[in-house]
This record gives sequence, structure tokens and C-alpha cells, in this order.
Amino acid sequence: MRKLIIVLLAVVYSISSNAAGIITVPVDATDNAKAGVEATIANVKASNMEAFLSLTPEKVKAMTGKKMNFAQKMALKMAQKKAKRAGGEIPKGLYIVLAIFGLAWIAMGVMDNWSGSTWIINLVLTFLFWLPGFIHALVVMKNYY
Repeated sequence: MRKLIIVLLAVVYSISSNAAGIITVPVDATDNAKAGVEATIANVKASNMEAFLSLTPEKVKAMTGKKMNFAQKMALKMAQKKAKRAGGEIPKGLYIVLAIFGLAWIAMGVMDNWSGSTWIINLVLTFLFWLPGFIHALVVMKNYY
């Protein structure tokens, strides 16, 4: 029972800590297994953001030949989520309030950095009638949160 509690506390700590603090490249290359996976993630993230967002643990294993542990997988997912939201930071509650008032297209534009067509589609749907724009905003919300 004691070991289970320690493992659960370690998992909670690793999930709650900052993703950048979990994925680190060691200064000395004594631990080549960790250095290979984490260096690959850092290189992909630095070179191409879209490639980083499409990165999966299976792709990392194919690139490095080493399997990621649970903490590394969680850190990768949290870093991808943080990088995905780098365009704009709107809380989920504010997004829903803007959708209710028919202004979800503004939130979508900010979240997408005013690129793409989702905010234009939502603007047109909101002008046609409020309900289609509101439904579209709720459907597209899963891409942001």
C-alpha cells in the first residue's frame, strides 16, 4: 500500500509540474536512453511546430528506437497542448460566454491568430442566425481545449 501511494504521488507531481521541467536534455551524455528521446523531441519542436504537434510516442520510438516512459509521454502531451494554445490564451469560460453572446468568432480568431477559416465560418453562421453559430462554436471548441 505504501509503494502504491508513493507511485501515485510521483505521478501527480509529474503531471502537475511544468512540462518544460520534465522534458530536459542532460548536460552530460551518460544517460543515452533519456538523452536520445528528449533530444529528438527538442529537435522536432525547434525545427517545425506542426511536426511537433503531430508527434506521438510511436513516432518518437521509430525515430530514436527507444520507448518513452509514462512521465515522458505525459510531458509530451502537455507540451503539445501548451504549444497549440500559444496563439492566444482565452479561458474556456470566457469562450463559452462569447459564444452565448454571438461573439465566438472573435475568440476563434484570437485562438487561431486570425489565420484559418473557422472564425469566418462562425461569423457567417452567426449572422444567418445565432443558433448555428453557437453550435459551431461549441463543436470547434474541442480543438482549442
